[in-house]
Amino acid sequence: MAHVIGFDVGTQSLKGVLVDPDGVSVAETARSYDVAYPEPGWADQDAEAWIGALKDVLAELLARSGVTRDEIGTIGFASQVDGVVAVGSDGRPLRPAILWLDRRAEKQTAALGERIGEAELFALTGLNLDSSHVAPKILWLREREPEVYAQAQALLLPGSYVVHRLTGEAVVDFSNASSSMLYDVREQDWSPRMLELADLDRERLGRVAAAREVAGTLTSEAAAELGLTTRTKVVVGCGDEHGACLGAGLVRPHLVCDITGTAEPVAVAADAPVFDDTKLVETHAHADERLWLIENPGFVSGGSVRWFSDNIAKLGYEDMTPGAEAIPPGSEGLVFLPALSGAMTPSWNGNARGVFFGISMKHDQHHFTRALFEGCTFGFRDIIERFDAMGIGGEEVRVVGGGAKSRLWLQMKADATGRLLKTLANPEATALGAAMLAGVAEGTFASLDDAAERVVELGDEFEPDPNNKAAYDESYGTYQDLYSTLEARFWK
Repeated sequence: MAHVIGFDVGTQSLKGVLVDPDGVSVAETARSYDVAYPEPGWADQDAEAWIGALKDVLAELLARSGVTRDEIGTIGFASQVDGVVAVGSDGRPLRPAILWLDRRAEKQTAALGERIGEAELFALTGLNLDSSHVAPKILWLREREPEVYAQAQALLLPGSYVVHRLTGEAVVDFSNASSSMLYDVREQDWSPRMLELADLDRERLGRVAAAREVAGTLTSEAAAELGLTTRTKVVVGCGDEHGACLGAGLVRPHLVCDITGTAEPVAVAADAPVFDDTKLVETHAHADERLWLIENPGFVSGGSVRWFSDNIAKLGYEDMTPGAEAIPPGSEGLVFLPALSGAMTPSWNGNARGVFFGISMKHDQHHFTRALFEGCTFGFRDIIERFDAMGIGGEEVRVVGGGAKSRLWLQMKADATGRLLKTLANPEATALGAAMLAGVAEGTFASLDDAAERVVELGDEFEPDPNNKAAYDESYGTYQDLYSTLEARFWK
């Protein structure tokens, strides 16, 4: 058996984890890249930036570990979902990728909704009628950039584009396909009904396959570009939150995972498709084809922190949080709605925008910082309480992603929800999940169950402090009332 590598192709960076034939992580590193916001509510990214970061991360992993290119057997990807890459006949992007947090396709979303009722759509796809999903973005391309649409040989999600770029194969796994609004979540394939309504050709979307299936080997061009060999296999891979759930050990029902990156998906594993009648949480496929993920696919949480850090505080995270720790729970009446790129909680509203409410002369920058974290925590609480109401949640939440490094935030979440939070010894769960898929294909692991048993190691625990519950309950009530009051306004 050879070594395997898992890559997390995120919104702001690409991370990699190198795993040896015994299933031990021996090196990890990352490279960042930028998101472009050409208009309010829009978000683009150069898809070739992912390939540039991949080359850099791969080279550094080999240099740090001393592993040679001939020792790399299989690579896998867990990638940002809900984006669209229009691919030309040369296999290269025709325009920047449209990302998951992009909201330009509100008109196309509404038009699609006129062809199918929201109830029928949800029952068929497990998804809300929302511009964050892939189908409206493709329809926007067709309407607003017809020359790009006409030239596109394939219309792929980010992870599928990377695999296509490396192997020449157009293939998408169940988890990625399930975020498209074009997928039958029960039948686990493209939906003929949705393809007909959207007037889209399944051949341009790629075939659907299991995440652990080998898509192909590196082309000679890709092998030369990456410094690997054409013997290196590439698995189909999965969505980033799906990879994170694998890396957190969610290979059995009722385990909950909180993935705090740019967005904050909150998911629970289920052994059958379960549907939320309030539609706060959606029904997605899992990277483990035996399971489904019942999830809210992610309000902009870590992205809100990044925005505040870059544009308001003008401080790095380490310098920003100590002052917030001294502010009491509830931020002395200051409340934040984390809807800078639309809302996915407490309800789905693509037109919603962020709000600070209750500002007084008492409040300083530290209050704003704490209120920011509390607002994101209340979004997390919305979803946890919905799982409880559906009877599918659990008392333990495993937390991964950049937010898992913040003790302030973790304790805040435990206190506000009454849940026990557990981190992982290796916080890079998404890349680790991708490595687990590659390891199953390589034979490093007998199954995903075996992989989870061998590589998932829990870290610190955060128990709820009952002394803080009343303050958080009061502030959470204000958060809910504020959103309810403003929701109708957001639609105007």
